[in-house]
Amino acid sequence: MSANNTAAISPLMKQLAGYIAAARRKALPKPAVEAAKHHMLDTIAAMVSGAKLLPGRMAISYVKTLGGNQEATVVGSKFVTSAVNAAFANGMLAHADETDDSHAPSLTHPGCGIVSAALAMAERGRCDGTAMLRAVALGYDIGARLSMSLQSVDFRRVGHLTHCFGPTFGAAAASAALARFSADQVRHVLSYTAQQASGLSTYMRDRDHIEKAFDFGGMPARNGVAAATMVAAGCTAVDDVFSGERNFFVAFDESRRIGRAPEPEILVRDLGKTYEITNTNIKRWSVGSPIQAPLDSLLELIRAERIGADDVEQLVVRVSTAGANTVDNRDMPDICMQHLCAVMLIDGIVTFESAHDEKRMRDRKVLALRSRIDLVGDEELQRLTPERHGIVDIVLKNGRRLHHHTKAVRGTAQNPMTRAEVDEKCYHLTAPVLGKKRARALCDAVWTLESIKDARKLRPLLQS
Repeated sequence: MSANNTAAISPLMKQLAGYIAAARRKALPKPAVEAAKHHMLDTIAAMVSGAKLLPGRMAISYVKTLGGNQEATVVGSKFVTSAVNAAFANGMLAHADETDDSHAPSLTHPGCGIVSAALAMAERGRCDGTAMLRAVALGYDIGARLSMSLQSVDFRRVGHLTHCFGPTFGAAAASAALARFSADQVRHVLSYTAQQASGLSTYMRDRDHIEKAFDFGGMPARNGVAAATMVAAGCTAVDDVFSGERNFFVAFDESRRIGRAPEPEILVRDLGKTYEITNTNIKRWSVGSPIQAPLDSLLELIRAERIGADDVEQLVVRVSTAGANTVDNRDMPDICMQHLCAVMLIDGIVTFESAHDEKRMRDRKVLALRSRIDLVGDEELQRLTPERHGIVDIVLKNGRRLHHHTKAVRGTAQNPMTRAEVDEKCYHLTAPVLGKKRARALCDAVWTLESIKDARKLRPLLQS
């Protein structure tokens, strides 16, 4: 590298690349380690359960046509392929439905892209459990900050898909750390990652969830691993894609439309102090994010007031306008607000199975109740985003009126799930696919990940 090239590297890039390169050697604070285990297990469980859903089956079928060196496992199968292909498939599995985690301020689903990439690269490099935990936490830090640096809420509003942008860089950072890259190599990884950054909010038109699984999980994981493996193969690249003429932030400057310019400095703000994995939400319910708060409210009313479907004359749900637009009378059960509220009232709970039972969308009892459920997009709740509030108002047949406002969904950073709750969720997601014994062993392995010296030791627990 020439002296001129060195001079062209901005202080921001030097700090960012240096942090990523050093992350594998830097111990995490205990809360970040615990959070990394929660989110790794939650995402792996989403992969396992997703392997049996249509997007997961399509992903596995597709990567089997690609061949590839036997470097990493495709979860829920016996197929071992290249790290790039495995990351791609596992990313789609992890977002095959609405089971995976989310980071509200950045408007991303980080785990499906980042954990998938880290798992594939860890197998490829035979990395230990501690390295995986550090790489995953790093990926959440970089992915979230990248999206927030682009003004995530407004960036998405004009049509870009934050769910692609942030996780792609998070996957790349995790991959670079597991590849043991120097700061110079990290900068090249970031350049190849920037060239692949893309994503449109048209995913909402996808009725089968297949393209959505690609957008949120498969593409970010694949692109991040591809960038790292290209550099590992000796490919060189631009030294600083975040500064200079026609850089990344110039290309994606939407200030003319949204009124706020990107803030590149967010990329390095509080690195090593604020760990975004501790600010990431785990879903209590395996349904779309805007439905989480209303289901929490509805369950509280059902249990506190001892009511059921036959008692309800009318139910009105209020969420943000953007949230309502995402889940209003959708064709897929797990992202249809009215359908899932009806199921909750009839069953008294929503399970993974009931949230994915398409036949019940045609059930007469469900449809009759659904006709009495209204969804309202509320501008006041929209102004509270990225917090996801949900308000439920019920008029009972006896004339009584019930009201509940959920301000902090169970599983969010403000109201986190315990280790026992995460374990219970993940065990029940994986047991139908892996069997009870292996599901229990998989959960235990992640909780004690530091004891694993080679990521390939997880393979027998991930394969179906």
